[in-house]
Amino acid sequence: MPDTLDDIDARLLLALGADPRSTAVALAERLGLSRNTVQARLVRLEQRGVLESFERRINPARLGYPLRAFVNAQVDQRRLAEIADALAAIPEVTEVCGLTGASDLMVQVVAVDADDLYRIAGRILASPGVERTNISLVMRELVPYRLKPLLERVHSAQPET
Repeated sequence: MPDTLDDIDARLLLALGADPRSTAVALAERLGLSRNTVQARLVRLEQRGVLESFERRINPARLGYPLRAFVNAQVDQRRLAEIADALAAIPEVTEVCGLTGASDLMVQVVAVDADDLYRIAGRILASPGVERTNISLVMRELVPYRLKPLLERVHSAQPET
């Protein structure tokens, strides 16, 4: 499978997770690899979509948006492209996922306060093709977004060389 990670990729990503500002030279030193190997691997990981945008590391609360909520939406599925465009035009929408089950979409949003959340929910509901919404406010993040355990599993599954 061409999209699987090998031990070097996993070690590289673990090192980046521990210190995201590391240079290729520092990573090469830490991992006992050549700088060219590290640089080539980083480029390949970016091209394959393994390394995503820096935006995931920015905390919306520090930008003045301390509230986070999930808006489950039932939609006219024949209009998904139009709905996605309308939701993407709302700056406070940080992610939209298509679902199976009772809801069609899960829309993650951030807001300044409850009044702002009410305004954002109204914009979502007013989007063409959105038929019904249900909002769940995030009270506390119990397990933050993480991939380290998966990378450690990939690393430990590789035979020692």
